[in-house]
Amino acid sequence: MKLRHLGLPVVDKARSLQFYARYFEFDPGTAADYPDGTTIVRNADGFDLALHPVAQRASDAGFLHFGFRVSDAEHVRALLERLRVDGVTIVERDEEPDLVSFKCLDPDGWRIEVYWEQR
Repeated sequence: MKLRHLGLPVVDKARSLQFYARYFEFDPGTAADYPDGTTIVRNADGFDLALHPVAQRASDAGFLHFGFRVSDAEHVRALLERLRVDGVTIVERDEEPDLVSFKCLDPDGWRIEVYWEQR
């Protein structure tokens, strides 16, 4: 069994779709709209991200976050720099011999972790 779907409440679906396509490789060409206003977009791994419109941004959820594991530490560092240059809020960073990671905020304040871990 694999986790294959995440639903997020978002204030501006177009802005969120652009963010996830630009930084996290979700393909806008796969976007499908549903009668309740939700748009579901898929990445190359077949993971579905459901973006559901809401009137207000979600409150700070503290520890709540979701993550993307990448193949090497340099991938983490390169994406971190790209996000930083583009003005995306970085809320945490970790650089250890066996773990390189960071957390950033999406346009609605959801925490996203990108990490490489030696196992």
